[in-house]
Amino acid sequence: MLFNILANTSMSFTQKLLMILITLFCVLLSLTVHEVGHGFAAYLMGDRTAKYSGRLSMNPLRHFDPIGGLCLFLFGFGWAKPVPVNPYNFNNQKAGMVLTSLAGPLTNFIMAFIAQVIVTLLQSIGIGNDVLYVIYMICYYLIIINLGLGLFNLIPVPPLDGSKILSAVLPTDLYFKYMQYERFGFIVLILLINFGPFNRILNLLMNGVMWIYDLVIGVFIH
Repeated sequence: MLFNILANTSMSFTQKLLMILITLFCVLLSLTVHEVGHGFAAYLMGDRTAKYSGRLSMNPLRHFDPIGGLCLFLFGFGWAKPVPVNPYNFNNQKAGMVLTSLAGPLTNFIMAFIAQVIVTLLQSIGIGNDVLYVIYMICYYLIIINLGLGLFNLIPVPPLDGSKILSAVLPTDLYFKYMQYERFGFIVLILLINFGPFNRILNLLMNGVMWIYDLVIGVFIH
C-alpha cells in the first residue's frame, strides 16, 4: 500500500505525504476497532479479561503490534496485538471463543461497509472541495484496509482469528496439536504476504466483497 503511494508519479510530494498520513490514520483506527470488537464480544459473554487489561480502549497504542501493523501499512494485510481472553469465563467455551474471534473481522466488515456508503454518497453528489476530498480518501482507504484486515485474519494461521475459529470444527486433541506450531505462525504470515498468488487471491476476495456492498448500497441510494 505504501509502495503504491510512493510509486505514483502523478502525485506531488504534498499529495503523497497526505496519503501516507491518511493511510496511517486508517491503519490505527482499523486495528483498534478490530481488537475492541474482540474484547467487547468477550465482555458481553461474561469474560472481563480484556476490560481489566485495558483493551476496551480506543487508544491505538494498546492494540498495536509492530510487525502486524507495519505489514498492514505496507501491504494492506496485517494483524494487531491479540486481545487476552479467558475461555473458562464463557458458559460455552467453544462457542464463546468462536464468537469472540469472529467479532474482530466482523467489526472491520461493518466499518468497510459504512465507509463504502459514504464513498458512494460523495460520488453521487460530487467532490467539490478539499475537505470532501480528504473525507473521500479516508473512507476509500478504510474500505481497503478494513477488508484486508478482516479477510486476512480469517486465515487459520496462529495468531490470527481463523486459528481460534478452528477450535469449533476440530476435535480438541487435534486442535491443540495444531496450535503447538503457533510459534511458527509469524514466519508463515510473512511468507504469505510476500507470496504473489496469495495476494491476488485476497485482492479478488476484497473486490468480491466490495461488489456485494455495491449491490446492497445501490438498492437504497440509486
